[in-house]
Amino acid sequence: LIFAVMRLTKPTLFTNIPVTCEERDLPGNLFNQLMKDDPSTVKGAETLMLGEMLTLPQNFGNIFLGETFSSYISVHNDSNQVVKDILVKADLQTSSQRLNLSASSAAVAELKPDCCIDDVIHHEVKEIGTHILVCAVSYTTQTGEKMYFRKFFKFQVLKPLDVKTKFYNAETDEVFLEAQIQNITTSPMFMEKVSLEPSMMYNVAELNTVDTAGESESTFGTRTYLQPMDTRQYLYCLKPKQEFAEKAGVIKGVTVIGKLDIVWKTNLGERGRLQTSQLQRMAPGYGDVRLSLETIPDTVNLEEPFDITCKITNCSERTMDLVLEMCNTNSIHWCGVSGRQLGKLHPSSSLHLALTLLSSVQGLQSVSGLRLTDTFLKRTYEYDDIAQVCVVSSEIKQS
Repeated sequence: LIFAVMRLTKPTLFTNIPVTCEERDLPGNLFNQLMKDDPSTVKGAETLMLGEMLTLPQNFGNIFLGETFSSYISVHNDSNQVVKDILVKADLQTSSQRLNLSASSAAVAELKPDCCIDDVIHHEVKEIGTHILVCAVSYTTQTGEKMYFRKFFKFQVLKPLDVKTKFYNAETDEVFLEAQIQNITTSPMFMEKVSLEPSMMYNVAELNTVDTAGESESTFGTRTYLQPMDTRQYLYCLKPKQEFAEKAGVIKGVTVIGKLDIVWKTNLGERGRLQTSQLQRMAPGYGDVRLSLETIPDTVNLEEPFDITCKITNCSERTMDLVLEMCNTNSIHWCGVSGRQLGKLHPSSSLHLALTLLSSVQGLQSVSGLRLTDTFLKRTYEYDDIAQVCVVSSEIKQS
């Protein structure tokens, strides 16, 4: 028996090397005429290297992570005898596991002379590094002798994309994820889909489109090709679901965000898919008590009261009895009674607080001077530079 293994890949566009010269040179118009008569050139653009014809693969080629490896396996009876009980087995050995790729595990009863057994195997590559295709054939001769032989085919799986992520934590518990995706192959890629599958605690909104005349248009334009060594940034906004946003414990420590799902096409439509592992970000620490602003005006009038709404969250594991103190600064003056009791606040609970203040100085002013005291532990928490507000003269605002 003769054993043959061939990788199945798409053909490539034929490339020709244009050879031309000026008409006053010795060959005259000979080279130009030869290129026009060449059936592989593009009519009217003979000097371009890219042709209209397809060429069969001349080598094994590169295999990238996320692509589908396809191979054609053939066992041919090159003798003049009938062999029996032929069993063909194909395994793929990686650094961590061994996979059986054979379509059928049943043995073929007999194989006549000059006949063959064909099989096509497919496998979505999910590991980087050395892969070994182990093909084994066992059969029985006419004399009853059992024969067995193996062949090994080694190939490397390369990394197609370089993915880097950056996290930005907003004050409103929103998380912005920037994913930088770089094409590190030698051919262009058509980016079919780049999406973020959020964890169960978040809702996601893609920020990679803009609304133009009521229609959603990609920020990358109509052609979503990624050239070799080019990098593209994708942006996503994750917001905690309502049932988790109310729990202060969720926003503490390491939080699982989700995973990226990337689908691309290369060459003549060969599809690849890559899914990252679960992305994690280090959530900002808020201490025992977190104070955040829910509402605040952008612009206010000079020496006129304006209202803000604060949210106070108990991030500790104990009940607090809080007292609110308001300290005036050079520009910000609080309106109301300082030192008032806010009552008991249980763990992971929140309360909303409406406050009034005014500014005596124009310009961009910082809201500062809030103090929270836990009467149980006699511990005071200071909050300065909570937010900024633009203070303008009332005459300027009216005009």
